[in-house]
Amino acid sequence: MKSLQSIYNDSIEFTPAIFTLVGIPGLETEYTWISIPFCLMYIVIFLGNGIIIHVIRNDSSLHQPMYFFLAMLAFVEIGVSTSTMPTVLGIFLFGINEISFGGCLLQMFSMHSFTLMESGVLLAMSIDRFVAIYSPLRYTVILRISRITGMCASIALRSVTLMFPMVILLKRLPFCGHNTLRHSYCLHSDLIKLPCGDTRPNSILGLFVITVTFGLDILLIVISYVLILHTVVKIASGAGRWKALNTCVSHIFAVLVYYVPLISLSLVHRFGKHSPPLLQILMANVYLFFPPVVNPIVYSIKTKEIRNSIVRTLSRKRMMSTEER
Repeated sequence: MKSLQSIYNDSIEFTPAIFTLVGIPGLETEYTWISIPFCLMYIVIFLGNGIIIHVIRNDSSLHQPMYFFLAMLAFVEIGVSTSTMPTVLGIFLFGINEISFGGCLLQMFSMHSFTLMESGVLLAMSIDRFVAIYSPLRYTVILRISRITGMCASIALRSVTLMFPMVILLKRLPFCGHNTLRHSYCLHSDLIKLPCGDTRPNSILGLFVITVTFGLDILLIVISYVLILHTVVKIASGAGRWKALNTCVSHIFAVLVYYVPLISLSLVHRFGKHSPPLLQILMANVYLFFPPVVNPIVYSIKTKEIRNSIVRTLSRKRMMSTEER
């Protein structure tokens, strides 16, 4: 009879060298057509968020705390999309549905790190809106460049520090030959279902990470907006109240398009074990792609300063190209 140690060692021998990414089951023959909307989404994500970063970087009138946080949000959303693009387009364009064990862990680490950063940036933006409305005269003094840099560095450090142990724990587990993932990229919620070892530490750590990031962030965002409303009702004029609230509309929309799909996906993974796989795949894609596609469009339309800066930039480039002719 084999000892427990030998059984454990035998299990490790079957750890897969590669993982198989399913993509969208049952629609394999339609992948060429499915690749079109994904390619369009990536174009919108990189172009839209890239323009936001470009105009904020080059327009000195946008060198204010609100726009610095917006630039970081755009950068993080590009990071999320860059993390998923190799496997998503590899499956739908070229039929490549395999990824190495190390590559899968790297994709999971980078993708989840950027999504945690996005939550932190949304919290920072809510604090920015509270300071701007509560103390407008001291706004740039309170949120000076050094403080903004420190907040952004803390957000990035928190995300990386919390994700690193999750990679270590997954790497130590025996997978026993199970290597099929249900999505077009490597999600932690998918990976944790494959090992044949004890995954309780992974589940506990995952719940801790969700609580101290998404849970805490959304709580603090709600508190920020309670304080914002409390401040706004004290403004004497109706026009002043509307102007103050109008500066928050884009951020409120960004919070909703980020957290609603996230919470919905978490509920489906937690309680919808018998839900159709296609529903889970659709919700996972909405969670990852909807915010990066929509946010630059909303901020470009709703934020007059961003819109005007984009128009000036495009006009300047058109004039330069005309002069060159």
